[in-house]
Amino acid sequence: MPAFRNPVLPGCYPDASICRVGEDFYLVTSSFTYFPGLPLFHSRDLVRWRQLTHVLDRPGLLALEGLDVSDGVWAPTIRHHDGTFYVVSTLAVNRQGSLTFVVTASDPAGPWSDPVPLEAEGIDPSLFFDDDGRCWLTACRDAVQGGPGELWMRELDLERLKLVGPTHVLWQGAVRGAWVEAPHLYKRNGVYHLIAAEGGTESNHSVTAARSGTVTGPYVTDPRSPLLTHRHRGPGEPIHNVGHADLVDTPVGEWWAVTLGVRPIAGTHTLGREVFLVPVTWTAHGPVFAPETGAVRLSERLPSIASAQPDVATTVPPDRPHSGSDGDTAVPGGRPHSGPDGDTAAPTGRADFGGLEWNSLRGPVGDRVRPTADGSGLDLDLAPDPLSSTGVPAFLGRRQQHVRFGARTRISFAAARPSEEAGLAVFQHQDHHATLALTVDGDGQAQAVLTVREAGTSTRRASVPVSTGEVLLAVDGDEAGYTFRVKDLTAAQWISLATIERSFFSTERAGGFVGVYLGLYATGNGHASDGRARVHWFEYQPEPGTAG
Repeated sequence: MPAFRNPVLPGCYPDASICRVGEDFYLVTSSFTYFPGLPLFHSRDLVRWRQLTHVLDRPGLLALEGLDVSDGVWAPTIRHHDGTFYVVSTLAVNRQGSLTFVVTASDPAGPWSDPVPLEAEGIDPSLFFDDDGRCWLTACRDAVQGGPGELWMRELDLERLKLVGPTHVLWQGAVRGAWVEAPHLYKRNGVYHLIAAEGGTESNHSVTAARSGTVTGPYVTDPRSPLLTHRHRGPGEPIHNVGHADLVDTPVGEWWAVTLGVRPIAGTHTLGREVFLVPVTWTAHGPVFAPETGAVRLSERLPSIASAQPDVATTVPPDRPHSGSDGDTAVPGGRPHSGPDGDTAAPTGRADFGGLEWNSLRGPVGDRVRPTADGSGLDLDLAPDPLSSTGVPAFLGRRQQHVRFGARTRISFAAARPSEEAGLAVFQHQDHHATLALTVDGDGQAQAVLTVREAGTSTRRASVPVSTGEVLLAVDGDEAGYTFRVKDLTAAQWISLATIERSFFSTERAGGFVGVYLGLYATGNGHASDGRARVHWFEYQPEPGTAG
């Protein structure tokens, strides 16, 4: 049977929401404090996704400075009605919903409107358009009584983009004592089906449901809940933390769900929460997720619409491209090709560090990180903000999307003092990351230094002197760890500085809700500087033949 390989979006793309317009599918995910925010993707077959834009693509739309990496923009929902696309989401501060907003567009590729604040408590807003044209916003909040959480609803006036009328408390979940969140509402054969998530976003995550004959309730728990979970499956299960589902139908009448999950190794994961595609059927009792197995699978049958597409292979390669404006898995510029291991030549093609796979932290960095004048590389002006700050450091990164990968860069930088550094970052959290950077010691000797930061403390793990201010820096990852290497341009061989165990970069160890980013940075570590680093090229490659 023709099959595809899950996840359909690997790497840190949590809380996916999906809608269909004709033969086109659109999907958005959380972005936390990464900028631009809310990546938006398009597909014709539910399997291959191409990023179109970011919904929040302009400076000043939301205040992200000062926030923890795992705060920021949470759990969006995308819907389409009467020629207009709507995205609702929440700005979270200190793990609490601070601002719920809606943005609109006539074209999903943009431009999108500025955020319009809504008078809404809590997190995880969603929109439902009923047959009579009325629009309802649902979200989750602390329970007024009972609890601990509840789903509530209020009407959204589409002309004024304002919530109106009374608030209706819908449901407190199927598992009493567990927080209920991620509500999405669907109507089928006159019955309103409320799909939610319970058990937290870790190992007890699950999809639960309730139903009602009227949109405002009361809603009665579907006794089959949870409808989808891996909480009961053993540690050898390749996919864990399954939940937060959104459903969509296809033009030929099939139903599918996007849900998040993680792929742990020995109990820890580094890629973050990813997007998995799950078949759905309907019965008189409601939706049935993964009807053949009751589980999310790494290999799943293709949707019939994908089978009908002439340009879709019968089995989708495991390392097919997923992100970037042109769908390339490789980073802008491709691989360097001169020499047996491509060490020194510039990559073929022109580097494009403006591709949609690239993000900064908490705001735009165009005043400090920009293409070189000839377009061949990237210049980074040193920012006072270090990666350990909650400001806007001079950082540009992309998601790690494969467990086995290689990332390398050629960089030129002459530090004026030991506080100045520029190089390669493996970034999980502002207080949990590693850097391999060019700097100088107290005597002015140029060095490549590997520094690890955990729980607010930075530790120098290894260093090596370099003869010039231009080197190759590399990090290679696999199931065991991340190996950091440096190559002086005057030397014949790479020098391995250290291997950091893979679990160090895991969400389980660092906390929070995000996966690893790989990128470039430059900082004066709290000091103003007129220093500048030049990145000649940067590449990211999965190990050939691996499935992530």
